[in-house]
Amino acid sequence: MDIDLVTIGTELLLGFTVDTNSAFAGRTLAEVGVRIARRTSIRDTPEEIRTAVGDALVRSRFVITTGGLGPTRDDVTKKVVADLFGAPLEFQDAIWEELTAKWARIGRKIPDSNRCQAEVPRGAMVLPNPRGTAPGLWLSGPLGEVVMLPGVPSEMRGLLVDQVVPRLAARSGGRAIVSRVLRTTAIPESTLATRLAQVEDSLDPLTLAYLPGLEGVDLRLTAWDMAPADAEPLLRSAAERIREIVGVNGYGEGDDDLAAVLLDRLRAKRWKLAVAESCTGGMVGQRLTDIPGSSEVFLGGVIAYHDNVKVRQLGVSPLTIERRGAVSEETVREMAAGVAAATGAEAAVAVTGIAGPGGGSDAKPVGTVWFGFSVAGRVEAERLGLPGTRADIRGRAAQYALFGIHRRLG
Repeated sequence: MDIDLVTIGTELLLGFTVDTNSAFAGRTLAEVGVRIARRTSIRDTPEEIRTAVGDALVRSRFVITTGGLGPTRDDVTKKVVADLFGAPLEFQDAIWEELTAKWARIGRKIPDSNRCQAEVPRGAMVLPNPRGTAPGLWLSGPLGEVVMLPGVPSEMRGLLVDQVVPRLAARSGGRAIVSRVLRTTAIPESTLATRLAQVEDSLDPLTLAYLPGLEGVDLRLTAWDMAPADAEPLLRSAAERIREIVGVNGYGEGDDDLAAVLLDRLRAKRWKLAVAESCTGGMVGQRLTDIPGSSEVFLGGVIAYHDNVKVRQLGVSPLTIERRGAVSEETVREMAAGVAAATGAEAAVAVTGIAGPGGGSDAKPVGTVWFGFSVAGRVEAERLGLPGTRADIRGRAAQYALFGIHRRLG
Protein backbone atom coordinates (compact mmCIF):
# COMPACT_ATOMS: atom_id res chain seq x y z
CA MET A 1 0.00 0.00 0.00
CA ASP A 2 1.53 3.27 -1.14
CA ILE A 3 0.49 6.57 0.40
CA ASP A 4 1.47 10.23 0.26
CA LEU A 5 2.58 12.23 3.28
CA VAL A 6 2.07 16.01 3.32
CA THR A 7 3.76 17.90 6.16
CA ILE A 8 2.33 21.38 6.62
CA GLY A 9 4.11 24.26 8.30
CA THR A 10 6.08 27.26 7.14
CA GLU A 11 8.46 26.69 10.07
CA LEU A 12 9.49 23.36 8.51
CA LEU A 13 10.63 25.07 5.32
CA LEU A 14 12.39 27.90 7.14
CA GLY A 15 14.35 25.36 9.16
CA PHE A 16 13.16 26.53 12.57
CA THR A 17 11.49 23.15 13.21
CA VAL A 18 13.07 19.82 12.28
CA ASP A 19 10.56 17.44 10.71
CA THR A 20 10.96 14.36 12.90
CA ASN A 21 7.35 13.34 12.23
CA SER A 22 8.13 12.15 8.72
CA ALA A 23 10.91 9.82 9.83
CA PHE A 24 8.70 8.37 12.54
CA ALA A 25 5.81 7.89 10.12
CA GLY A 26 8.02 6.15 7.57
CA ARG A 27 9.34 3.63 10.09
CA THR A 28 6.02 3.03 11.81
CA LEU A 29 3.95 2.60 8.66
CA ALA A 30 6.51 0.27 7.10
CA GLU A 31 5.95 -2.16 9.94
CA VAL A 32 2.42 -2.78 8.64
CA GLY A 33 3.29 -2.84 4.94
CA VAL A 34 2.51 0.80 4.15
CA ARG A 35 5.07 2.66 2.09
CA ILE A 36 5.33 6.44 1.85
CA ALA A 37 5.68 6.88 -1.90
CA ARG A 38 6.13 10.64 -1.74
CA ARG A 39 6.59 13.22 0.98
CA THR A 40 5.78 16.87 0.40
CA SER A 41 6.44 19.80 2.75
CA ILE A 42 4.49 22.99 2.19
CA ARG A 43 3.70 26.35 3.78
CA ASP A 44 0.56 27.11 5.80
CA THR A 45 -1.35 28.62 2.87
CA PRO A 46 -4.74 27.40 1.58
CA GLU A 47 -3.53 27.38 -2.02
CA GLU A 48 -0.50 25.20 -1.33
CA ILE A 49 -2.44 22.81 0.89
CA ARG A 50 -5.19 22.41 -1.71
CA THR A 51 -2.67 21.76 -4.49
CA ALA A 52 -0.47 19.37 -2.49
CA VAL A 53 -3.33 17.29 -1.08
CA GLY A 54 -5.18 17.27 -4.40
CA ASP A 55 -2.12 16.10 -6.34
CA ALA A 56 -1.38 13.46 -3.68
CA LEU A 57 -4.91 12.08 -3.93
CA VAL A 58 -4.52 11.70 -7.68
CA ARG A 59 -1.30 9.73 -7.17
CA SER A 60 -2.09 7.58 -4.17
CA ARG A 61 -5.75 8.11 -3.22
CA PHE A 62 -4.58 7.95 0.40
CA VAL A 63 -2.92 10.91 2.10
CA ILE A 64 -1.74 11.62 5.63
CA THR A 65 -1.24 15.26 6.57
CA THR A 66 0.50 16.62 9.65
CA GLY A 67 0.06 20.13 10.98
CA GLY A 68 -2.44 22.92 10.62
CA LEU A 69 -5.12 21.67 13.05
CA GLY A 70 -4.49 24.18 15.84
CA PRO A 71 -6.61 27.17 16.92
CA THR A 72 -4.62 29.96 15.25
CA ARG A 73 -5.27 31.78 11.96
CA ASP A 74 -2.56 29.89 10.09
CA ASP A 75 -4.12 26.50 10.97
CA VAL A 76 -6.22 25.99 7.84
CA THR A 77 -5.61 22.34 6.90
CA LYS A 78 -9.01 21.08 8.02
CA LYS A 79 -10.97 23.77 6.21
CA VAL A 80 -9.06 23.34 2.95
CA VAL A 81 -9.39 19.54 2.92
CA ALA A 82 -13.08 19.79 3.85
CA ASP A 83 -13.65 22.17 0.91
CA LEU A 84 -11.74 19.83 -1.38
CA PHE A 85 -14.11 16.97 -0.45
CA GLY A 86 -17.21 19.15 -0.47
CA ALA A 87 -17.77 18.32 3.20
CA PRO A 88 -18.89 21.38 5.19
CA LEU A 89 -17.56 21.84 8.71
CA GLU A 90 -20.00 21.02 11.48
CA PHE A 91 -19.64 21.96 15.15
CA GLN A 92 -19.72 18.96 17.49
CA ASP A 93 -20.81 19.69 21.04
CA ALA A 94 -19.23 16.48 22.39
CA ILE A 95 -15.77 17.52 21.22
CA TRP A 96 -16.20 21.02 22.66
CA GLU A 97 -17.29 19.62 26.01
CA GLU A 98 -14.25 17.36 26.12
CA LEU A 99 -11.93 20.26 25.24
CA THR A 100 -13.54 22.42 27.92
CA ALA A 101 -13.04 19.65 30.48
CA LYS A 102 -9.37 19.25 29.50
CA TRP A 103 -8.72 22.94 30.12
CA ALA A 104 -10.64 22.82 33.39
CA ARG A 105 -8.46 19.97 34.61
CA ILE A 106 -5.44 22.26 34.44
CA GLY A 107 -7.35 25.05 36.14
CA ARG A 108 -7.93 27.27 33.12
CA LYS A 109 -10.87 28.46 31.03
CA ILE A 110 -10.73 27.44 27.40
CA PRO A 111 -10.35 30.36 24.95
CA ASP A 112 -13.06 30.88 22.35
CA SER A 113 -10.40 30.51 19.66
CA ASN A 114 -10.33 26.77 20.40
CA ARG A 115 -13.94 26.39 19.21
CA CYS A 116 -12.66 25.76 15.70
CA GLN A 117 -11.07 22.53 16.96
CA ALA A 118 -14.58 21.17 17.63
CA GLU A 119 -15.51 21.59 13.96
CA VAL A 120 -15.50 18.40 11.92
CA PRO A 121 -15.96 17.89 8.16
CA ARG A 122 -19.29 16.21 7.51
CA GLY A 123 -18.83 12.42 7.43
CA ALA A 124 -15.31 12.45 8.87
CA MET A 125 -14.26 9.98 11.54
CA VAL A 126 -12.91 11.69 14.66
CA LEU A 127 -9.66 10.25 16.07
CA PRO A 128 -9.55 11.06 19.81
CA ASN A 129 -6.38 12.84 20.90
CA PRO A 130 -5.74 12.39 24.64
CA ARG A 131 -2.37 14.15 24.35
CA GLY A 132 -3.62 17.49 23.04
CA THR A 133 -6.58 19.58 21.98
CA ALA A 134 -6.76 18.90 18.23
CA PRO A 135 -8.45 15.59 17.37
CA GLY A 136 -7.28 13.72 14.32
CA LEU A 137 -9.70 13.38 11.40
CA TRP A 138 -10.19 10.65 8.79
CA LEU A 139 -12.12 11.85 5.76
CA SER A 140 -13.18 9.53 2.95
CA GLY A 141 -14.93 10.28 -0.33
CA PRO A 142 -14.82 9.82 -4.11
CA LEU A 143 -11.40 11.51 -4.22
CA GLY A 144 -9.87 9.01 -1.81
CA GLU A 145 -8.95 9.24 1.86
CA VAL A 146 -7.17 11.90 3.90
CA VAL A 147 -6.04 11.40 7.48
CA MET A 148 -5.31 14.72 9.19
CA LEU A 149 -3.01 14.61 12.22
CA PRO A 150 -1.66 17.39 14.46
CA GLY A 151 1.91 18.57 13.91
CA VAL A 152 2.98 18.39 17.57
CA PRO A 153 5.24 15.29 17.57
CA SER A 154 3.86 13.64 20.71
CA GLU A 155 0.29 14.09 19.49
CA MET A 156 1.01 13.04 15.92
CA ARG A 157 2.89 9.92 16.97
CA GLY A 158 0.29 8.89 19.52
CA LEU A 159 -2.54 9.19 17.00
CA LEU A 160 -0.58 7.42 14.29
CA VAL A 161 0.21 4.44 16.53
CA ASP A 162 -3.12 4.24 18.36
CA GLN A 163 -5.63 5.17 15.67
CA VAL A 164 -4.14 4.99 12.18
CA VAL A 165 -1.73 2.05 12.13
CA PRO A 166 -4.23 -0.53 13.47
CA ARG A 167 -6.73 0.39 10.77
CA LEU A 168 -4.13 0.25 8.00
CA ALA A 169 -2.71 -3.02 9.33
CA ALA A 170 -6.12 -4.59 8.86
CA ARG A 171 -5.90 -3.76 5.15
CA SER A 172 -2.38 -5.07 4.57
CA GLY A 173 -3.22 -8.76 5.01
CA GLY A 174 -0.32 -9.32 7.41
CA ARG A 175 2.30 -8.01 4.98
CA ALA A 176 4.98 -5.62 6.14
CA ILE A 177 8.12 -3.81 5.05
CA VAL A 178 10.81 -5.40 7.20
CA SER A 179 14.34 -4.04 7.43
CA ARG A 180 17.57 -5.10 9.07
CA VAL A 181 20.45 -2.65 9.47
CA LEU A 182 24.11 -3.72 9.67
CA ARG A 183 26.58 -1.15 11.00
CA THR A 184 30.06 -0.65 9.57
CA THR A 185 32.86 1.81 10.21
CA ALA A 186 36.32 2.75 8.91
CA ILE A 187 35.52 1.61 5.37
CA PRO A 188 34.41 3.92 2.51
CA GLU A 189 31.02 3.48 0.88
CA SER A 190 32.60 2.83 -2.52
CA THR A 191 34.82 0.08 -1.10
CA LEU A 192 31.82 -1.56 0.52
CA ALA A 193 29.90 -1.41 -2.75
CA THR A 194 32.76 -3.10 -4.59
CA ARG A 195 33.03 -5.86 -2.02
CA LEU A 196 29.30 -6.46 -1.90
CA ALA A 197 28.60 -6.31 -5.65
CA GLN A 198 28.21 -10.07 -6.02
CA VAL A 199 25.96 -10.33 -2.98
CA GLU A 200 23.77 -7.48 -4.21
CA ASP A 201 23.13 -9.28 -7.48
CA SER A 202 21.74 -12.31 -5.62
CA LEU A 203 19.65 -10.60 -2.94
CA ASP A 204 16.30 -10.61 -4.77
CA PRO A 205 13.62 -10.18 -3.42
CA LEU A 206 15.56 -8.16 -0.83
CA THR A 207 17.09 -4.76 -1.51
CA LEU A 208 20.29 -3.27 -0.07
CA ALA A 209 20.73 0.43 0.67
CA TYR A 210 23.93 2.24 1.66
CA LEU A 211 23.48 4.88 4.36
CA PRO A 212 26.73 6.81 4.86
CA GLY A 213 27.18 8.99 7.92
CA LEU A 214 29.88 10.58 10.05
CA GLU A 215 30.58 7.39 11.99
CA GLY A 216 30.44 4.94 9.11
CA VAL A 217 28.12 3.35 6.56
CA ASP A 218 24.97 1.54 7.61
CA LEU A 219 23.72 -1.23 5.31
CA ARG A 220 19.95 -1.60 5.28
CA LEU A 221 18.47 -4.84 4.00
CA THR A 222 14.75 -4.61 3.25
CA ALA A 223 12.05 -7.15 2.46
CA TRP A 224 9.05 -5.55 0.77
CA ASP A 225 5.40 -6.55 1.16
CA MET A 226 6.08 -9.85 2.87
CA ALA A 227 4.81 -11.55 5.99
CA PRO A 228 7.42 -10.99 8.75
CA ALA A 229 7.73 -14.75 9.29
CA ASP A 230 8.74 -15.14 5.62
CA ALA A 231 11.01 -12.11 5.60
CA GLU A 232 13.10 -12.89 8.68
CA PRO A 233 14.90 -16.03 7.35
CA LEU A 234 15.81 -14.18 4.14
CA LEU A 235 17.11 -11.18 6.06
CA ARG A 236 19.06 -13.34 8.48
CA SER A 237 20.74 -15.31 5.70
CA ALA A 238 21.63 -12.17 3.74
CA ALA A 239 22.98 -10.47 6.87
CA GLU A 240 25.26 -13.43 7.57
CA ARG A 241 26.67 -13.31 4.04
CA ILE A 242 27.29 -9.57 4.29
CA ARG A 243 28.95 -9.86 7.71
CA GLU A 244 31.41 -12.41 6.33
CA ILE A 245 32.44 -10.00 3.57
CA VAL A 246 32.54 -6.88 5.72
CA GLY A 247 34.62 -8.62 8.36
CA VAL A 248 36.15 -6.56 11.15
CA ASN A 249 34.61 -3.35 9.81
CA GLY A 250 31.17 -4.57 10.85
CA TYR A 251 30.39 -4.05 14.50
CA GLY A 252 26.65 -4.35 15.12
CA GLU A 253 23.07 -4.08 13.99
CA GLY A 254 20.21 -1.62 14.29
CA ASP A 255 21.03 1.15 16.73
CA ASP A 256 24.15 -0.50 18.17
CA ASP A 257 26.71 2.06 19.34
CA LEU A 258 30.36 1.15 18.79
CA ALA A 259 31.17 2.50 22.25
CA ALA A 260 28.67 0.08 23.83
CA VAL A 261 29.94 -2.84 21.73
CA LEU A 262 33.52 -2.08 22.78
CA LEU A 263 32.61 -1.81 26.45
CA ASP A 264 30.82 -5.18 26.30
CA ARG A 265 33.85 -6.85 24.76
CA LEU A 266 36.20 -5.37 27.37
CA ARG A 267 33.79 -6.33 30.16
CA ALA A 268 33.81 -9.93 28.94
CA LYS A 269 37.63 -9.92 29.16
CA ARG A 270 37.51 -8.16 32.55
CA TRP A 271 39.74 -5.44 31.15
CA LYS A 272 39.78 -1.73 31.88
CA LEU A 273 40.06 1.12 29.38
CA ALA A 274 41.62 4.60 29.52
CA VAL A 275 41.98 7.42 27.01
CA ALA A 276 44.39 10.28 26.27
CA GLU A 277 42.92 12.93 23.99
CA SER A 278 44.27 16.02 22.34
CA CYS A 279 42.36 17.12 19.20
CA THR A 280 39.17 15.29 20.23
CA GLY A 281 39.05 17.19 23.51
CA GLY A 282 37.17 14.54 25.49
CA MET A 283 34.86 13.25 22.76
CA VAL A 284 36.07 9.67 23.12
CA GLY A 285 35.45 9.78 26.85
CA GLN A 286 32.01 11.27 26.27
CA ARG A 287 31.10 8.51 23.81
CA LEU A 288 32.05 5.94 26.43
CA THR A 289 30.36 7.61 29.39
CA ASP A 290 27.16 8.09 27.39
CA ILE A 291 26.70 4.33 27.81
CA PRO A 292 25.03 3.27 31.08
CA GLY A 293 27.29 1.04 33.15
CA SER A 294 30.49 2.27 31.48
CA SER A 295 32.11 2.78 34.88
CA GLU A 296 32.57 -0.99 35.12
CA VAL A 297 35.13 -0.75 32.31
CA PHE A 298 36.14 2.85 31.68
CA LEU A 299 38.62 4.23 34.19
CA GLY A 300 38.92 7.75 32.76
CA GLY A 301 41.52 9.68 30.87
CA VAL A 302 43.49 12.85 30.26
CA ILE A 303 42.55 15.69 27.92
CA ALA A 304 46.09 16.66 26.98
CA TYR A 305 45.31 19.56 24.70
CA HIS A 306 48.40 21.57 25.63
CA ASP A 307 51.83 20.09 25.16
CA ASN A 308 52.68 20.75 28.82
CA VAL A 309 49.88 18.38 29.85
CA LYS A 310 51.19 15.71 27.51
CA VAL A 311 54.56 16.01 29.23
CA ARG A 312 53.47 16.36 32.86
CA GLN A 313 50.43 14.08 32.96
CA LEU A 314 51.27 11.46 30.35
CA GLY A 315 55.05 11.33 30.51
CA VAL A 316 55.63 12.36 26.91
CA SER A 317 59.23 13.41 26.45
CA PRO A 318 59.73 17.13 25.71
CA LEU A 319 62.39 16.10 23.19
CA THR A 320 59.84 13.98 21.33
CA ILE A 321 57.53 16.95 20.93
CA GLU A 322 60.41 19.26 20.02
CA ARG A 323 61.86 16.95 17.37
CA ARG A 324 58.72 15.22 16.02
CA GLY A 325 55.90 17.54 16.96
CA ALA A 326 52.77 17.07 19.01
CA VAL A 327 51.06 15.43 16.02
CA SER A 328 53.37 12.52 15.35
CA GLU A 329 53.71 8.78 15.70
CA GLU A 330 56.26 9.08 18.48
CA THR A 331 54.12 11.45 20.55
CA VAL A 332 50.94 9.43 20.25
CA ARG A 333 52.75 6.24 21.19
CA GLU A 334 54.06 7.87 24.34
CA MET A 335 50.60 9.27 25.10
CA ALA A 336 49.00 5.81 24.86
CA ALA A 337 51.69 4.14 26.92
CA GLY A 338 51.60 6.96 29.46
CA VAL A 339 47.85 6.84 30.14
CA ALA A 340 47.93 3.03 30.33
CA ALA A 341 50.72 3.18 32.90
CA ALA A 342 49.08 5.97 34.90
CA THR A 343 45.72 4.19 35.17
CA GLY A 344 46.68 0.53 35.07
CA ALA A 345 44.30 -0.06 32.15
CA GLU A 346 44.84 -3.13 29.98
CA ALA A 347 43.59 -1.12 26.96
CA ALA A 348 44.23 2.52 26.16
CA VAL A 349 43.84 4.81 23.19
CA ALA A 350 45.46 8.17 22.44
CA VAL A 351 44.50 10.73 19.80
CA THR A 352 46.41 13.77 18.54
CA GLY A 353 45.80 15.65 15.32
CA ILE A 354 45.04 18.81 13.38
CA ALA A 355 41.28 19.41 13.24
CA GLY A 356 41.51 22.80 11.55
CA PRO A 357 40.41 24.96 10.01
CA GLY A 358 43.98 26.32 10.43
CA GLY A 359 47.22 24.86 11.71
CA GLY A 360 47.97 22.51 8.84
CA SER A 361 51.10 22.30 6.68
CA ASP A 362 52.26 20.48 3.58
CA ALA A 363 53.69 17.72 5.74
CA LYS A 364 50.76 17.64 8.14
CA PRO A 365 47.63 18.99 6.43
CA VAL A 366 44.37 19.65 8.24
CA GLY A 367 42.74 16.31 8.96
CA THR A 368 45.99 14.57 9.91
CA VAL A 369 45.28 12.47 13.00
CA TRP A 370 47.58 10.04 14.80
CA PHE A 371 46.14 7.26 16.97
CA GLY A 372 48.01 5.27 19.59
CA PHE A 373 46.66 1.95 20.87
CA SER A 374 48.01 0.15 23.91
CA VAL A 375 46.56 -3.33 24.28
CA ALA A 376 47.98 -5.70 26.90
CA GLY A 377 51.24 -3.74 26.93
CA ARG A 378 51.72 -3.67 23.17
CA VAL A 379 51.66 -0.18 21.65
CA GLU A 380 50.81 0.50 18.00
CA ALA A 381 50.14 3.68 16.05
CA GLU A 382 48.18 4.64 12.95
CA ARG A 383 47.90 7.81 10.92
CA LEU A 384 44.74 8.83 9.07
CA GLY A 385 43.82 11.76 6.86
CA LEU A 386 40.22 12.58 7.78
CA PRO A 387 38.01 14.80 5.60
CA GLY A 388 35.39 17.40 6.47
CA THR A 389 34.93 20.30 8.80
CA ARG A 390 36.53 20.63 12.22
CA ALA A 391 33.48 18.95 13.76
CA ASP A 392 33.58 16.17 11.15
CA ILE A 393 37.26 15.45 11.72
CA ARG A 394 36.84 15.32 15.49
CA GLY A 395 33.76 13.10 15.26
CA ARG A 396 35.44 10.70 12.84
CA ALA A 397 38.56 10.63 15.00
CA ALA A 398 36.56 9.70 18.10
CA GLN A 399 34.86 6.89 16.18
CA TYR A 400 38.14 5.54 14.85
CA ALA A 401 39.70 5.64 18.30
CA LEU A 402 36.99 3.27 19.51
CA PHE A 403 37.28 1.13 16.39
CA GLY A 404 41.06 0.79 16.73
CA ILE A 405 40.73 -0.77 20.17
CA HIS A 406 37.75 -2.89 19.07
CA ARG A 407 39.76 -4.29 16.14
CA ARG A 408 42.73 -5.18 18.32
CA LEU A 409 40.81 -7.21 20.87
CA GLY A 410 40.91 -10.27 18.61
